[in-house]
Amino acid sequence: MPSLKDLHSDFLEDLEVAHGRSARTAKNYDAYLQRFYEREHISSIGDISEETVRHFRRYLSTLGRDGLSLATQNYHFIALRQFLKYASRRGVKALGPETIQLAKLAERDIDVLYPEEVDQLLQAPEGDTLDALRDRALLEVLYSTGMRLSELLSLDRDDIRAKSAELPIRGKGNKVRVVFLSPSAKEAIKEYVEGRSDVDAALFIRHNPASAKATAGAEKGDDLRLSPRSVQRLMKKYATKAGLTKDISPHTLRHSFATDLLSNGADVRQVQQLLGHASITTTQIYTHLTDVHLKEVHDLYHRRN
Repeated sequence: MPSLKDLHSDFLEDLEVAHGRSARTAKNYDAYLQRFYEREHISSIGDISEETVRHFRRYLSTLGRDGLSLATQNYHFIALRQFLKYASRRGVKALGPETIQLAKLAERDIDVLYPEEVDQLLQAPEGDTLDALRDRALLEVLYSTGMRLSELLSLDRDDIRAKSAELPIRGKGNKVRVVFLSPSAKEAIKEYVEGRSDVDAALFIRHNPASAKATAGAEKGDDLRLSPRSVQRLMKKYATKAGLTKDISPHTLRHSFATDLLSNGADVRQVQQLLGHASITTTQIYTHLTDVHLKEVHDLYHRRN
C-alpha cells in the first residue's frame, strides 16, 4: 500500500494532469487535506474514518463562528471526497467517498443589473485616453460574453480575430468553449488596440505613464497584464460614476449576461454552454429571476391588476 504522502502527491498530480484542474485548485485541495491530516493526526489512509471526519466537521464548524463560511467548510470535504475516490480507483482500501456528506447551503443572492443600469455602466468610461478606451472595451467584453474575470484577464491580442465575432476561451477545468463578441464589443476592442503602441501580448494591460514598460520601447515579453484587483477597483469606480448603488463586481456583468439571455427567450442549456457551467444546476439559479410566465400569471390573476 502506498504511503499517505505518496498517495496525496499522486492525487494532486492526477488532478492537474488527468482532470485538467488548475494549479490553484490543486494548491487549495492540498491545503484543505493538510489541515485535515494535521488536525486529526492522520498518518495513513487507514486512519481516515467516519469518526475522524465527524470530529473534523465539528472543528470546522467552530471556525465558522470566526468567519469560515459554510461553503469553505464544504470545500474541505469536497477535497477529501475526491481524494478518497482517487484512492478507490487505485485499489487502495479506504473509507468510502460516498460517506462524505456536504452541508446544505442557503440559496445564493445574486446582484443583477437592469438593462438601463448596464447601459449606464458601459457608458461611464468617457474620453479617448488609453485607460478610457481599455476600460470601455473591458466592460463591453464582460457583458457581451459573460466570461469569468480570470478568463478575461488571460486574453491576448492574438485571440481576437478581426473578421470573426467568435472567441474561443479556456475556462475552468481547462475546458475550451466559444463565446461571442457583440458589434459594440468588437468596435471597442478595435479602438483600444489601435490606440496602443506597446508590444505586450496581453489584451488588457496597465497604462502607467511612470512605467517605462508601457511605452513604445517596451521589450517583447514584458507582461503588463491587469490584475483581478485592478479590475475590481475600476468596476467600483465606474459604478459610482454611473450613479449605481448596487455592489458591483466583474461577476455582476456575468450574472446580468445570463439573465438577459434567459429573459429574452434563450434556453437554459444554451446559457449553460455559454457560461461554461459543468452542471445545469448552477445555471438554474438564474431562472427564478427571469420566469416571464410567472409575471403573466400575476398580471392575469392578481386582483389589483
